[in-house]
Parts: sequence; structure tokens; C-alpha cells
Amino acid sequence: MDRPGKSERSRYEAEVAAYVEAGGNEQVQRVVTAVHGLHRRLSQWYTQNLSELDLSPGEWAVIRHLAAEADDHISTPSQLADTAAVAPSSMTHRLDRMAERGLIEREPDPDNRTRILVQLTRDGWEMFRQVIRESDMVESDVLSHVPVGQRDKLAQLLELAIAGLDDDLE
Repeated sequence: MDRPGKSERSRYEAEVAAYVEAGGNEQVQRVVTAVHGLHRRLSQWYTQNLSELDLSPGEWAVIRHLAAEADDHISTPSQLADTAAVAPSSMTHRLDRMAERGLIEREPDPDNRTRILVQLTRDGWEMFRQVIRESDMVESDVLSHVPVGQRDKLAQLLELAIAGLDDDLE
């Protein structure tokens, strides 16, 4: 449980010390714990920011997937449910709410009329852009303590770690 007033840095140091004392490799724990701490704090901000935009994290997951990951920015409800790790019925309700707000549209697949295709509307794309612009400001603040000349190297190192994830999962 987080204690009030405990800084992120002191939380990080305590976590690393505990993991090393339990037998973890200090170098590994420093990196993983730092990445986890960044993720935790950014997730808190994203949740707050999304709430201010009247957007749930689940709705953001749909918008983000359609904008950044889906082939041709089109997906099916079952693919979206798989991506979000929710039941198809839950995704149907989520998509209903998003369609009512004008963020997505659903149409029958012209090649398979039993399948529905989901894509962002103009308002959905604008919501995506707004979230990205606002999050970019916070993310820039997070990186403000990393010298500009070292940010590219940090990105390259993290990209190497991400590439290794794919190898490890196969």
C-alpha cells in the first residue's frame, strides 16, 4: 500500500532494494522497476485525462486500436473484444455507447454480410488527436529530466527490450 507523501523516487528505491534482497538482479530490477513506475504514473494521468474527456479506458482502447493497430483502421467487434480482453457482449455495449456518441460507425462487411466492421468517425479521429496532443504534453514533462541528446538512445534501448519480448513469447 502506498503511504501518503512517499515520493516516486523513494518508492522506486524501496522496491528495488526489496527485489534485490529477495534475490533479484539489481541491474534488471532498476530498469524494470523504473519502467513500471513510469507506466503506473502515466496510467494514473491517462485515466484522469480520459475521465475529463468523458472517455473510459475501455473506449480509449477501442479508439487507440482502430487508429494505430487495426488493418486499414477497421476492425470487427470480436477482434476488439480480444484486444481488450473482454467478453464480446461487453464490447457490444461499449460499441453501442461509442456509436451513440458518434465516435465509431459500424457497417456490414461487404464481403461477408454476417460480419460487422467498425471504424472511427471524424469525431472519433478528433478524439484520438485530442488525447494524443494532451498526453504528449505530460509525456514531454516526464522526459524533461532526460537530456534531449539522450532521449533517442533511451528509446533505442527500450525498443531493444521490446523486440526481445516477441522472441521470449514464441
